[in-house]
Amino acid sequence: MTTPTSPRTALVTGASRGIGAAIARRLARDGMAVAINYASSADRAEALAEEIRQAGGRALPLRADVARPDEVRNLFDEVERQLGRIDVLVNSAGMLKLAPLADTSDALYDQAFDLNTRGTFNTLRLAATRLAEGGRIINVSSTTLALNLPGYGAYIASKAAVEGFTRVLANELRGRRITVNAVAPGPVATELFLKDKSAELIERYAKMPPLERLGQPEDIAGVVSFLAGPDGGWINGQILRANGGLA
Repeated sequence: MTTPTSPRTALVTGASRGIGAAIARRLARDGMAVAINYASSADRAEALAEEIRQAGGRALPLRADVARPDEVRNLFDEVERQLGRIDVLVNSAGMLKLAPLADTSDALYDQAFDLNTRGTFNTLRLAATRLAEGGRIINVSSTTLALNLPGYGAYIASKAAVEGFTRVLANELRGRRITVNAVAPGPVATELFLKDKSAELIERYAKMPPLERLGQPEDIAGVVSFLAGPDGGWINGQILRANGGLA
């Protein structure tokens, strides 16, 4: 168990850019040592780690494909070896490719479930036995589950499984004071979201929530910070739809 004088350690998957990077920055600012997991963006991950170090924090970039159980086990081993036992796990790694169900190829289906579902499953399975007492698990789902948008079938199905894992694991970890929750963002102005979208389409997404703007990565990072921090300790087994009132 982490002592009060030791920094808590957070592992953030898919943390080299976008929402994951914002979460890593915020948790580092909250005083945690942060493991920045990435699959291919080594330069971005190292740049983020250096940014955190320059600000006085501790950060460790680590490559692992979370869809592979052996790589996830090695990831946990390395975080524990270099930063200490993991107190906070944030499952931010994910992918989104759109296609109507009738046009969804086996390859696209496999990609969605390998990363979004199996990747989360692999980290949760290990966290269930290796997370520190009183730890926090925060999964990233999506508000698309509440919207049933055409073209999102495989993605929504993969994230529905994540929400199911969240609720079940919260019950299974009874007695260890570990909370398990999920954050479900609405449209967020990340590089990947904005790519290949017209200004008109972006504006339409921005007008959908009653607050009439796109979310920012920092908005989601703030919710994760709350769930990972002392004020979020009574929230457990919940899905927080961080979307400006969209759904």
